[in-house]
Amino acid sequence: MSEPAADRIYHIASEKTWLEALEFGEYLHSSLGSDGFIHCSTGGQVVRTANRYFPGQSGLVLLEIDPALAASEIRYEDSGGEMFPHLYGPLNLDAVVDVMRFPPDAQGDFHFPEREV
Repeated sequence: MSEPAADRIYHIASEKTWLEALEFGEYLHSSLGSDGFIHCSTGGQVVRTANRYFPGQSGLVLLEIDPALAASEIRYEDSGGEMFPHLYGPLNLDAVVDVMRFPPDAQGDFHFPEREV
């Protein structure tokens, strides 16, 4: 199994929404309208986040984001006693340095995906 990059943040997206972003030129998520930001996770948080909010869900991709390339502000804010990165604006596509398929295993649990070589 691969390990998450320590200097990156991650966002779980539907493959359909990601493909739409590629056509549109930037990634927008419904949480921008409802919460004012796009929810992200650190490498150490992403598997717990997926297992909590997306159990057994297929058709997902994991976006690996280089915070230094993000055009929108990133703030680390408390959620349930843990600091999570929140992206306050659209995600520019050139900040996404890797897109990994993110399927659950046979039991519906997520694990950090293997990187394609």
